[in-house]
Amino acid sequence: MTTSPKSVDDGRAPGEIPMSEIEAILQGRHSNPFAALGIHKLSSGYHVRAFIPGAEVVAVFALDGTRLGELKQRHEAGFFEGPVEAENLRPIRYRARRGDDEWAVTDPYSFGPVLGPMDDYFVREGSHLRLFDKMGAHPIRHEGVDGFHFAVWAPNARRVSVVGEFNKWDGRRHVMRLRVDTGIWEIFAPDVQPGSSYKFEIIGKDGELLPLKADPYARRAELRPKTASVTAAELKQDWEDQAHQAHWEKVDHRRQPISIYEVHSGSWQRREDGSFLSWDELASRLIPYVTDMGFTHIEFLPVTEHPYDPSWGYQTTGLYAPSARFGDPEGFARFVNGCHKVGIGVILDWVPAHFPTDEHGLSHFDGTALYEHEDPRKGFHPDWNTAIYNFGRIEVLSYLINNALYWAEKFHLDGLRVDAVASMLYLDYSRKDGEWIPNEYGGRENLEAVRFLQKLNTHSYGSHPGVMTIAEESTSWPKVSHPVHEGGLGFGFKWNMGFMHDTLSYMSREPVHRKHHHNEITFGLIYAFSENFVLPLSHDEVVHGKGSLIAKMAGDDWQKFANLRAYYAFMWGYPGKKLLFMGQEFAQWSEWSEAKALDWNLLHYHQHEGMRRLVRDLNFCYRAKPALHARDCEPEGFRWLVADDDDNSVFAWLRLAPGEKPVAVITNFTPVLRENHRIPLPTAGRWREILNTDAEIYGGSGKGNGGRVLAVDAGGTVAATMTLPPLATIMLELEQA
Repeated sequence: MTTSPKSVDDGRAPGEIPMSEIEAILQGRHSNPFAALGIHKLSSGYHVRAFIPGAEVVAVFALDGTRLGELKQRHEAGFFEGPVEAENLRPIRYRARRGDDEWAVTDPYSFGPVLGPMDDYFVREGSHLRLFDKMGAHPIRHEGVDGFHFAVWAPNARRVSVVGEFNKWDGRRHVMRLRVDTGIWEIFAPDVQPGSSYKFEIIGKDGELLPLKADPYARRAELRPKTASVTAAELKQDWEDQAHQAHWEKVDHRRQPISIYEVHSGSWQRREDGSFLSWDELASRLIPYVTDMGFTHIEFLPVTEHPYDPSWGYQTTGLYAPSARFGDPEGFARFVNGCHKVGIGVILDWVPAHFPTDEHGLSHFDGTALYEHEDPRKGFHPDWNTAIYNFGRIEVLSYLINNALYWAEKFHLDGLRVDAVASMLYLDYSRKDGEWIPNEYGGRENLEAVRFLQKLNTHSYGSHPGVMTIAEESTSWPKVSHPVHEGGLGFGFKWNMGFMHDTLSYMSREPVHRKHHHNEITFGLIYAFSENFVLPLSHDEVVHGKGSLIAKMAGDDWQKFANLRAYYAFMWGYPGKKLLFMGQEFAQWSEWSEAKALDWNLLHYHQHEGMRRLVRDLNFCYRAKPALHARDCEPEGFRWLVADDDDNSVFAWLRLAPGEKPVAVITNFTPVLRENHRIPLPTAGRWREILNTDAEIYGGSGKGNGGRVLAVDAGGTVAATMTLPPLATIMLELEQA
């Protein structure tokens, strides 16, 4: 910033500040402009000082229009001051004039602070759970004037200004007030309207001007490639989801059917011109589709603001702002409300494990390692070339925990899937010897991250009992989904990565070789109830050269489809909640790309439409039969019937729930039609075939048991002789004993 060094005069009248102080204001280096600018009570009366660039004449008015006086120009760059006829300290307005141009300015320096001592106390203590209502930009009426209150944490900054369209991006116009006890800077900017772009201009502790920073608490952002934050009205939504929320608040999630459809909102479908659908357009298409398909939840890959499309949202720069790609925040709220009205939950993929180093983001926010660690052995992530949050800093914990609570409170989200938990838990994650710092006990566990996750889950479930948290944790860290008071991390669920790896490895093998890898299926049941598991066939399995699920299956095309159908039913019958990434429900051939819509044209083909029908029927079967879901996370809900038939690659088990009819799940993972095959069952009588993946409607060969099998007690051993279709899973429910 440059200003003319020329002053109107160097002589000072009573109450006037020295020219050196004026120069400091004009050059944007005044340490406390609130002490100089605005209205002040002096021994001689009331005195006003104003900096209005471009003005030649400035008059002062009270808010009611009463003229209080005219100011003397002390510097032609726009500095004015002088006595006024006021009765008290009050907000004031100026009428500025240059030639024939005239404009009004409400003085931001004539208003008192908005934050109070209790805010300071709770911030310092780390117990403030409503920071999202205090930090960032909020429309308020303050001392009789409408405008926006801005607040940002930058404790090591020499100066912080809010700049935007409303002040021509001039960092001298709205220099903020420092709350010394907390390191928070704040200012009330009168007359600022919703929809104004803004950033923070920060002078670091050594006097360096930093790149303009987006607001960490911004509730709205510009559409990329622009990176500014945007002032937003407080979210308004007429919520119609009381029944939905009441249901999930009172039930045990572990005993409810949960079948999750994982969606990347930018590539599920697109407009004809290839552009993104808005939230309202997504609602009109995605909600009916998910409802018809029988999924209970939609889980979105991160929808928070991010600069780079191919990051899929995992490189987020705006944790509080739904991405502008799909419209305004109200659109997302309407989407969630629409889901809840038809009983569908919404889960958000949430990324506290790392953040990108884009210059407008959190990296070295006030010129120091504020949100991250200074030492790259703790503050830099080698896998993603990103920064790592400093979980040992109270303000950083508050920022993240408040964000989790924000989505639940403001947008009524039903859950958070927490990304990359393992990378947070281990100090040596993806690091070689010498590249990490042991904890205080000499171990590799990140104790600060453990405390963060425990605090996150404690506050999430304490404030919003109907919301669930889900950990993507890829190691055998104990008690991830156990309560904090029992030494656990406190998550509601954990992704079962072992199930995904082992079973996909098995399904990729030619059936003739599967007998030698029987344990890839059976081993998972040893630990299946050690956590509350979600079985994930996620986006991670269909990217980066891994191919689609249908492409992973062994055999020719017919066998690939049969394998995938059998595998899906096997998974829906396996203990644990279900998750399937979009496009896999109709067996998309191509690997997923975030740059284009799914290949919906495949549904014109019988095999693909058949796969979709199967997934739909699996969802409704899973939801309708308590035996298949009510004890998903408890060993009482599972019993092996056939676990050791490796020669035939046949597996059979029983799913159980108290007071409910049992369901037998039987899978033949070879392309051999097995007639007159004997399967033990617990009860003699008729068992109804409630699902058969080889049915012609699904694209199968139509082999089966005519809808029923008869279990016979032969000398104390109950069994049924039945037909096992090739590469197929059947489900039987006890009909009549």
